[in-house]
Amino acid sequence: MSDTPSIAEPMRVGMLGGTFDPIHNGHLRSAVEVREVLGLNTLHMVPAPQPPLRDTPQVSAAQRLALLKAGIGDTPGLLADDRELQRDGPSYSVDTLAELRQQYGDDVPLVMVIGFDAFLRLAKWDRAEQLFELAHLVVIARPGYQSSWPSALKELVGNREVDSVDVLMQRTRGGMLMLELPSLMAISATYIRERLQAGKSVRYLLPEAVEQAIFYQGLYQSDK
Repeated sequence: MSDTPSIAEPMRVGMLGGTFDPIHNGHLRSAVEVREVLGLNTLHMVPAPQPPLRDTPQVSAAQRLALLKAGIGDTPGLLADDRELQRDGPSYSVDTLAELRQQYGDDVPLVMVIGFDAFLRLAKWDRAEQLFELAHLVVIARPGYQSSWPSALKELVGNREVDSVDVLMQRTRGGMLMLELPSLMAISATYIRERLQAGKSVRYLLPEAVEQAIFYQGLYQSDK
């Protein structure tokens, strides 16, 4: 029996944003598992050209998008979405969610997926209070990792948290779910960039197509 959503089932859509600097197997495996667990028809993977709360990415947005497309390949249900690259200025998730909500309509459950570290900074996001008016929030939790929520975050989330996908999907937006994935990989883009800078192997940390593109274009490597 397939884990992928049936065409006969109601549509569910997700958004996973990030710098993807570069895309790696941790990102992609998480995306596949999130899609399966939530029963999403499509998970939009959205590279941010200029994230407001993070350092400037090392390579251009167009190059990161190309690496993302190479990494996704023909993986069902994952979509490299360039809509934030079409905007000027910083990338705000609330604007992307608003566009997706307009694209899919009001009757489709829409989910924004973020990591736990990003979740702890959520109250600092632009128009954070509007996020729940547009979508659900699913937070990828770290097994065994505990950290207290800032008071502003507690106030923002309120009583929105639910304990299952079924309960979350009873509505189209406004809920929050903490989700532990079965094969969460401890791979970071920072670690990969450091290895590339040092001339060390990144084999099996990235899809082969991404690794080949990085070396062919000389990305993330020193000028020595």
